[in-house]
Amino acid sequence: MNQRRIPPRPVDDWTEEVDEAFSVLRAHVPGGQAAAPGPATRPQSNILGIYAWHPDFIRGWMPFSNHLRHSTLSDRVREMAIIRTTWLGFGEYEWAQHVRMSRAGGYLTDAEIDALSEGPDAAEWSAPDAAIVRAVDEQYGAKNIADATWSELEAQFSRAQLLDFVFTVGTYDMHCTAFNVLGLELDAGMTGFPEGHRRTP
Repeated sequence: MNQRRIPPRPVDDWTEEVDEAFSVLRAHVPGGQAAAPGPATRPQSNILGIYAWHPDFIRGWMPFSNHLRHSTLSDRVREMAIIRTTWLGFGEYEWAQHVRMSRAGGYLTDAEIDALSEGPDAAEWSAPDAAIVRAVDEQYGAKNIADATWSELEAQFSRAQLLDFVFTVGTYDMHCTAFNVLGLELDAGMTGFPEGHRRTP
């Protein structure tokens, strides 16, 4: 990762405009309710701290980000796509965050998470799962998905799910680039990539 270029905005420096922009996050709290935005409820994460420098960006970005988090894909498929994409793209922050989420939510087993670092040929995968991982690899590497792989996806997913899959992989590929450029650092308590998985300068 590059050195930190844009540090998280200290929460004490957030304005009412920033708090209002982040209120979109409350839309996905169970029941749609949460405490009013303000100092006591400001999220303490480096990624949101970076966003906090740009309220207009928050307003534009967070609704789409929330859609991907609650899209037509199952939790398991979504996390497979994100974890494989961020592994390939050396997106350590998002990889660490989604590995932790997947374990906490029971979306993926430790063996499946390990297999996502190996790829579509890992012994852990069924044929349909291998197609999902292969599609990620192809979209990430070639910026396309081979016809044969696409046919395997069509056998599993509706057209809405196919759209959500492609845009999830594409979005997290973009995250890898953006956050490596910005030098986004892991939050306290996050466990990053295992030793040996580092981009060659």
